[in-house]
Amino acid sequence: MSQLESALRLAAVSRARGAVMLPGSKSISNRTLLLAALSSGETVVRGLLQSDDTAVMLAALGKLGVQVEALGGDDYRVFGCGGVFPVTEAALFLGNAGTAFRPLTAALALQSAERRYQLDGVPRMRERPIGDLVDGLAPLGTMIDYTGRRGFPPLVVSGRTPTSVDRISVRGDVSSQFLSALLMAVPLLKTGITVEVAGELISKPYVEITLNLMARFGVMVERNEWREFSLTSGAAYRSPREVNVEGDASSASYFLAAGAIGGGPVRVQGVGRSSIQGDIKFADALSAMGAVVSMGDDWIEASRPARERLKAIDADFNHIPDAAMTIAILALFADGTTTIRNIASWRVKETDRIAAMAMELRKLGAGVVEGSDFIAVTPPNGAKLVSGVAIDTYDDHRMAMCFSLVALAGVEVVINDPACVGKTFPGYFDALRRLLS
Repeated sequence: MSQLESALRLAAVSRARGAVMLPGSKSISNRTLLLAALSSGETVVRGLLQSDDTAVMLAALGKLGVQVEALGGDDYRVFGCGGVFPVTEAALFLGNAGTAFRPLTAALALQSAERRYQLDGVPRMRERPIGDLVDGLAPLGTMIDYTGRRGFPPLVVSGRTPTSVDRISVRGDVSSQFLSALLMAVPLLKTGITVEVAGELISKPYVEITLNLMARFGVMVERNEWREFSLTSGAAYRSPREVNVEGDASSASYFLAAGAIGGGPVRVQGVGRSSIQGDIKFADALSAMGAVVSMGDDWIEASRPARERLKAIDADFNHIPDAAMTIAILALFADGTTTIRNIASWRVKETDRIAAMAMELRKLGAGVVEGSDFIAVTPPNGAKLVSGVAIDTYDDHRMAMCFSLVALAGVEVVINDPACVGKTFPGYFDALRRLLS
């Protein structure tokens, strides 16, 4: 690998093997930071992800008056504010971090009146919808104003006027982050309340992460399938004293895919069968494509039998939309057409991931059919992928990490703006380099 100003050139390789210690999960890290801040008592958070998105959350909590002490390494102590942020006026810049913007919007909206918080982010964040969350909060007396296009950031949040509402509703078919944001915030009301999901809930495993972490902080949610979520009166967050952040299962997908493409074995450490993250189901998709996968409590390993190609699959990936991006790259190494279905949420992520993925895959010579909620990928018929292609990453960390795997086809590939991986995995390319030969 050589650095070329704003691009990274990856040499052609044919083999991947070794082990990787995963960084902490982004989804767990930012949820844990917020819940620790809203709790009574002090919480030591161990193994926190060091990335752009967690830096955004830490900075925001600091501006809101929450004290956070760095303990060295990836460990922090958060001094909880008991649900009431000490600072009543603040301007928060939240980058492109949906795991910070959506939950903070809800938590700030349920503070008392006579507050003023401005929330904004990068241009792409202003294109990512938040109207469903704002509408879900409205019956609770919240005061949220759009300062730009209606339904999208930036926002001004001014607390709430108390109401006696005991049931609210939120759409579940655009982003599960809206439901997660509401669930994490409603214990601040200290009244019994039910959150109802309108429409089909997508990305259910991410809501499972939310419920698991809320329980660790003392708030139990009664779930009626995926339609209703109820909290009893008096629910309040209490520090569990210490939380260990497990490795990021979404990031694991790139290395496991490398093992399946490049023979392996490649082992990821820090996530396994005991994980609370739904993205470990990526291992099932790998198995379906013909990879050999084994798993322990905190590790997963992938390899591929010698001289065997991967198999194309046609599957619904609504439950693991982030890890499903890696399947689109594996499709380049499979026999036939791989179809990834029920991924409409790709359209409202860090970029329009269906359009971006289709554009870059075609550069490599793949046949691609895209729809509103699916993408079908066919590798070049009897030909190698195009070598030397410059992959645009659209300021999207997952585009950069996914397309780095193309080098395992024995072709050179250039990744534009490689620094975008800092959103979740600043050391990604160094970790990948140690596996390739």
